Amino acid sequence: MSDKPIFMTFARSDVTNFVVLMIVAFAVIPLTVGSDYWYTSILIPWLCLALAAIGQQIVMGYTGQLALGAAGFMAAGAFACFNLELRVPGLPFAGSLLLSGVIAAAFGVLFGLPSLRVRGIYLMVATLASQFFIIWMIDKFGWFKNYDTSGIITAQDIEIFGRPFTSPVEMYLVVAVVVIVLTIPAINLTRGAVGRSWMAVRDMDIAAESMGISLLRTKLLAFAISAFYCGVAGALFAFTYLKSLEPVAFDIKLSFEILFMVILGGLGTINGAFIGAAFILLFPVVLNSLGNTYFHGMIDATIMSAIEQVVFGALIILFLIYEPLGMSKLWTNLRQRMFSRKRAGDARALRKPAG
Repeated sequence: MSDKPIFMTFARSDVTNFVVLMIVAFAVIPLTVGSDYWYTSILIPWLCLALAAIGQQIVMGYTGQLALGAAGFMAAGAFACFNLELRVPGLPFAGSLLLSGVIAAAFGVLFGLPSLRVRGIYLMVATLASQFFIIWMIDKFGWFKNYDTSGIITAQDIEIFGRPFTSPVEMYLVVAVVVIVLTIPAINLTRGAVGRSWMAVRDMDIAAESMGISLLRTKLLAFAISAFYCGVAGALFAFTYLKSLEPVAFDIKLSFEILFMVILGGLGTINGAFIGAAFILLFPVVLNSLGNTYFHGMIDATIMSAIEQVVFGALIILFLIYEPLGMSKLWTNLRQRMFSRKRAGDARALRKPAG
């Protein structure tokens, strides 16, 4: 058995997987995917939700804080970006994204303060307040929705250097670039001194504090960065996928979906956010396809939806019991076995006498 820490192995695999992911994102997909459906319904929401799952990974997987309310921070980022685009003429879209993340980070710090006093399920309940408070604030004060009474606001077109990006391929490329730019510092943070402080707090906060790690700074930094990522993800989610803004789109169900992405993908690993988001998005599509293929539409859509929830719950229980590190760990084990078999085969070939 290797004596390397498992999270160090994950950190190295994150870099490799990320490089492969970027090659696929910018070379393979634009050349092979011809259907707009894949861009608008699969790839764009996958990247947006994976970015939000990275934020959830930082606060939950790396810092060990049971936080629930990622969709609330996504809503804060989405409506902040809408108002920045509306009320600040000349502000580039990249600036609106950055400022919307900063505004969401401010909410993250505010609702991260209870982590200094409570933990576990009590902290989850406390952070859940962010979900309801942010949605209530947006609904209560009409200024955030530009006093629109319809309940659904059309998002502005994305313009970069005066050029509109409105086609599915163009919006996909915008999302892909933002995800790359934000994933690289996330990997570096988790591998550096900040990440080690987060993991020390996760493993035993009392021991971490005795070693000189400030719990106040470490926890609030984790909540701020987590909310920043969720805020940017929410803005992208609204402007490229939904193409509209409505508070109901960022309900508690979305927060639970992001939580499931982190658990199923693998706690404490960045590539687990991408794997978990892909599974959550593709599993209903595959399940519906199998149902239509083998049952020819005889199963009602409500029953299929109930089956999805049952399978999700069963998978979460199984992963928590048998593989708490999720699908990312399964992928790492599979890859290590493949490499070990290849090395064993090469060794046998070298030992085999010539002739």
